[in-house]
Amino acid sequence: MTKLFISDLQGKEEIESIFLVKIFNTMEDKSGKKYFNLILTDSSGEIEARLWNYSTEVENTITKNCFVKVRGKLNFYQGRKQFIINHIQKMDQSEVNIDDFVMKSVEDPEVMYKRLLKIVDGLSDVYIRDLLRSIITDGEIARRLKIWQAGKSIHHAYKSGLLEHILSCTELALIVSKHYRANENYVVAGCILHDLCKIYELTDGMNVEYTEEGKLVGHLVKGLEIVDRYSYKIKNFPHYMKMHLKHILLSHHGEFAYGSPKIPQTAEAYLVHLVDLMDSKMGTIEQVKKNDSTTGHWSGFVKHLDRIVYKSELPYYPEYVQDEEFQERAEVKAAPSPKPVQRNQPEPKTSLGKMLGNFKIED
Repeated sequence: MTKLFISDLQGKEEIESIFLVKIFNTMEDKSGKKYFNLILTDSSGEIEARLWNYSTEVENTITKNCFVKVRGKLNFYQGRKQFIINHIQKMDQSEVNIDDFVMKSVEDPEVMYKRLLKIVDGLSDVYIRDLLRSIITDGEIARRLKIWQAGKSIHHAYKSGLLEHILSCTELALIVSKHYRANENYVVAGCILHDLCKIYELTDGMNVEYTEEGKLVGHLVKGLEIVDRYSYKIKNFPHYMKMHLKHILLSHHGEFAYGSPKIPQTAEAYLVHLVDLMDSKMGTIEQVKKNDSTTGHWSGFVKHLDRIVYKSELPYYPEYVQDEEFQERAEVKAAPSPKPVQRNQPEPKTSLGKMLGNFKIED
């Protein structure tokens, strides 16, 4: 059976394909009748699904994070795509191609990793340069960095998303540090290290969860441990430099309410916070534009952004728009005419109806 990807589902045709179950819940309608609410995913995105025919067999067989072969039709409900399932069957993992169900960065992780190393090697501070290189070239850290997600479900939540986020922040750090005359060595270090320890906070694979260390310690505190562990290996590593690096890591969430034990109190720490915030939010918007199933220009309400998002490209004009009616009049004047042209005759005016003829308002 040919795999149909969620991003390619169109119309109301009969559909049969294999998907990964992200969410599986038994629900009740207003009359008390049970049904199943699902979120199905693959490497191209996710889609809401309904199975209206309740059965205890399905309830006892289908679970979160299992593979299922489903048959049904694509429907539209309140402007969103919705898959109505007529038949569902659990599949063994050995029967599927795992790559079809793992969302991943569009960038090659090996290429991203080399770009990150090049930035580190270009730093002017010898201690920070040596510290960062020793950390990100550690065999296990490098292995995890190339494949880990940056978040469980929202923030660069796909394979190699952590490296994509760290590299993006680091490249931005070079720009904003120069613009605001901050010490780029510290800003780059903060951008590389601020989320690095999510390799210990989260698991890998398709079913990403928080580890015990992630629940009990977290990546902020774990980041301090990494700085201590690797700086001890560098002879005469400056104490005050280590203190400022730790401050950047402890304050990068920006506010006490968002989990920062400290708020940014240096220009470099504040830049790291702002760069991290910008990149995470813009990454989220990109994922909404890619995966949102609502029809039209606008997404559904995005809770973690507290807004709806305009998904279409903005108008772009590399050349001036030509007035077609003006061109038609010019052609008429240029053509030979048996009648003399009256020079004092006023130009015909374009009616408001013609001007608004192609204007449409979409819901």
